Amino acid sequence: MIICAGNNETFSFATPMGVGLIETAMNLTRLCLFDKPEFLLFVGTAGSYGEKKIFDIVESKTAANIELAFLSNDAYTPLDNVVTTNTTSKKDIVVNSSNYISTNETLTKNFLKFGIGIENMEFFSVLRIAQEFNIPAGGVFCITNYTNKQAHEDFLKNQSKAKELLEEHVKKRIAELTAK
Repeated sequence: MIICAGNNETFSFATPMGVGLIETAMNLTRLCLFDKPEFLLFVGTAGSYGEKKIFDIVESKTAANIELAFLSNDAYTPLDNVVTTNTTSKKDIVVNSSNYISTNETLTKNFLKFGIGIENMEFFSVLRIAQEFNIPAGGVFCITNYTNKQAHEDFLKNQSKAKELLEEHVKKRIAELTAK
């Protein structure tokens, strides 16, 4: 099953699950309890921590849930905050998820030291639910913005083209992306 966030980020070929970590977790859990899919492919946009360029396509099976305060040693978590469905030796770009959009370019560059390259609000929830239900899962993202003060404006300006690029990419690679 191909899923997406929803609201203004929908695709004709994907089922919306909600925006952010909580809505996605609730709706995807409900779906898996009543009609467990054979696979999950999340499609959405993402912000870059600096290495990936606008309109780059990123495929990943690894997500983190790390808040900015962790980077400055102002917070910690007792929870497992990285999840992966990657069963190959191929190194993934880690997708960070939070209910907040990062706008501090200097601070977010520190994510790169940990192999975390982009952020998307929903992906950690998708992989965590997939892990709980033993469902193969992955994600495909198109970069719309950098994590800086212009993040929201750039996202709005680039989202339509990013959605078109994602649609082309998924249609071209659907067999590989949904393989178990």
